[in-house]
Amino acid sequence: MGLFERDTEIYKNRDALREDYQPEQLVGRDEEIQMYQAALQPVINGEQPNNVFLYGKTGVGKTAATRYLLAHLEADADQYDDIDLHLTFLNCDGLTSSYQIATRLVNELRDEANQISTTGYPRATVYEMLWDDLDEIGGTNLIVLDEVDHVEDDSILYQLPRARANNNLSDAKVGIIGISNDFSFRDDLSPKVKSSLCEQEIHFPAYDAGDLQKILEQRAAVAFHDDVLDDAVIPLCAAYGAKDAGDARQSIDLLMKAGDLAREEEETTVVTEDHVEAGRHDLERGRIEEGISGLTQHGHLVLYSLLTLHLQEETPVRSRDVRPRYTSFAQRAGRDPLVPRRMRDHLSELAMLGLVSVTERNEGRRGGTYREYTLDMDIELVLSALDEVLDDVGIHDSIRDHMTDEDSSDPTMSLADFR
Repeated sequence: MGLFERDTEIYKNRDALREDYQPEQLVGRDEEIQMYQAALQPVINGEQPNNVFLYGKTGVGKTAATRYLLAHLEADADQYDDIDLHLTFLNCDGLTSSYQIATRLVNELRDEANQISTTGYPRATVYEMLWDDLDEIGGTNLIVLDEVDHVEDDSILYQLPRARANNNLSDAKVGIIGISNDFSFRDDLSPKVKSSLCEQEIHFPAYDAGDLQKILEQRAAVAFHDDVLDDAVIPLCAAYGAKDAGDARQSIDLLMKAGDLAREEEETTVVTEDHVEAGRHDLERGRIEEGISGLTQHGHLVLYSLLTLHLQEETPVRSRDVRPRYTSFAQRAGRDPLVPRRMRDHLSELAMLGLVSVTERNEGRRGGTYREYTLDMDIELVLSALDEVLDDVGIHDSIRDHMTDEDSSDPTMSLADFR
C-alpha cells in the first residue's frame, strides 16, 4: 500500500471550488450580464469597441463575469470572417504607473524572444512600441485591466482610447475593460480621461445571502458527491459570506475549507456545521495574520491602540481620539509618533485589509464630515498576531482577560498612562 491513496468519499471535483473555475452559467448577475453583453455588442458588429468599466467590492463577480462573457465573445467572433478578435488580460496589482502598464502590455503582445526591459526607456518610446505592436496584430483588441485602481497616474487610460483619433493606430481597434474595487476611482481621473474613457459603467452590488446560496449550490453540485453536505452547511456558508460584504469568494473558500476538514477525519463522510465553524476560524486566523504581518510597526501600534479602545467600549472612535493612545504606545515602544495625517493613513490601511470598520459621519455645516473606526475582527486572533507589540509596549489592562496566564505574567500597565 502506498503512502498516498486517493480520497473519493467527500469530493467529486474539488477544483470546482477553486478561483479559476469557470461555471457554465453565472448566478445572481442577470442584470449586470445583460448590460455588459450590450456594451460588448459593437465587437460582433465589427465596430470600434466600447470602453467598459466595472465597479464593485472584491468577490462580487466582476472578473468572473468578464471571463465568462469574453469566452463567449471569442467563440462567437470565430463565426465571422471579418472579425479578428484579440484579448489581453493584465492584473494591475503591483503596477502603479502607466509606464509599467505599457511595458507589460508590450511584453504581453510579443513572443518571449522579443521581450523588453521594464525600465530604461522613455515613456514615449514604450508607447510607440505599443502602437506598432497593436497595429502589427491588427483587428479588434480588448485590453482587460483588472484592479486598475492600483495605477496612480492616468496617462495610459488617456492614450489607449484616443490612439486612433491621435493617428497612433491605423489598423488596430482598441477597447479597454477596467475592473476596480474602488468606487471613487473614476472621481480621481482627470476630466480629459473621463470624457474619452468611461463610455459604459457597470456597478456590481454585493451579493445577498440568497444569491450566495444559489452560487454555492451550483458549485457544490459539481464539487461534492450527493448527500455529503448537511442541509445547514450551504446556508451557513452563505450567511457568513453575506456578513463579509457579500463576498462570493469567501463563501466558496469557506465551503472548500469545511470539505477539507471533513476529508481529514478518517471516519467522516459528511460535511457538517461544525466543519464550517472550524473552517471559518482557520480562514479568519490566516487572513488576520497575513494582514497584520504586512503592517509596519506603526501600523501595529495603531491597531493595538484601537483594540484597547474597543475593549473599553469607546468605539466607534474618531482618529483624533485614537491619537493620544497611539502616541503613548509609540513612546513606550521607543518610536517617534507619526504626524496625525500619517496615523490616519494607517487606519485607512487597516480598513482596507478588513481588520477595521469605517463609518462616515456627516454633522452638517457645523460639524462637518468625519470617519469613525471600530475593530471588526476576533479579539483573540488579533492579539495572537501582535506578540511583538505586546513585548515592546506591554500588556494593557483592557486586554488582560483575553490573555493566557503565561502571556499575562508581565506587570499590569496603569490606564492612567494612556489617558
